[in-house]
Amino acid sequence: MSLHVASFFHPDSHTFSYVVHDPATLQAAVIDPVLDYDPDTDALGSGPLQPLLAHVQDNALQVHWLLETHAHADHVSAGRWLRQQWPQARLAMGDGIVQVQKTFAPRYALDVATDGSQFDHLFADGEHFALGGIDAEVIAVPGHTSDSVAYRIGDALFTGDSLFMPDGGTARCDFPGGDAAQLYRSIQRLLALPDATRVFICHDYGPGGRAVANQTTIGEQRARNIHLRDGVSEADFVETRQARDTTLAEPKLMHPSVKANIQGGPPK
Repeated sequence: MSLHVASFFHPDSHTFSYVVHDPATLQAAVIDPVLDYDPDTDALGSGPLQPLLAHVQDNALQVHWLLETHAHADHVSAGRWLRQQWPQARLAMGDGIVQVQKTFAPRYALDVATDGSQFDHLFADGEHFALGGIDAEVIAVPGHTSDSVAYRIGDALFTGDSLFMPDGGTARCDFPGGDAAQLYRSIQRLLALPDATRVFICHDYGPGGRAVANQTTIGEQRARNIHLRDGVSEADFVETRQARDTTLAEPKLMHPSVKANIQGGPPK
């Protein structure tokens, strides 16, 4: 049996979270969970988690992993909140978070450890783990941020912010630690996967007014992604990406999000 994927959309931040599980063992992972956050009152809300929690309970899933693709700048992570909800689950992300912590902790005058110790596990590039009987691989994809990873779990790939839907292109690279040339090289690793690989993205904004979507394939990305098709060169990609980034505003929740997310999110 292939990996079962359930998606949950948070419209305020245009974020997709996922609960994935092995149908044979019911072992599950949660990817990029979201909390509500009100910048005017500094209040957090668990509303976005309720459908996710109900899905886990209704299907008797055993959550073994809470997986972050990177320290997000546009929403507050529910990783640490869920870690307290499910003590057996391990909160994990790529080992590049150490560099992100070293970059941002001084910027925000945060008195926090900068060794990644807030997480139960830091994945190295190429590391494998199991979700029941399904093999999972961690693929480092720096460029959007220096800690970005993608998770290939069975025939499904969770790209974080590195790839959007084909008509949305690719992620911005103008945050501290971002690098458009590095993103291009990272994406080439993803495009080398089989065409039929299911691709699940983290954000969608419905370009051109189309309905929000979150699933594509590597074949579709290679053929139709507006920033990658026709075998675009690294130099042309970098020029396009950097020109686009100069037009983008800072995410409205960047500061509270990064402060929380380099620590795995706020506690419950």
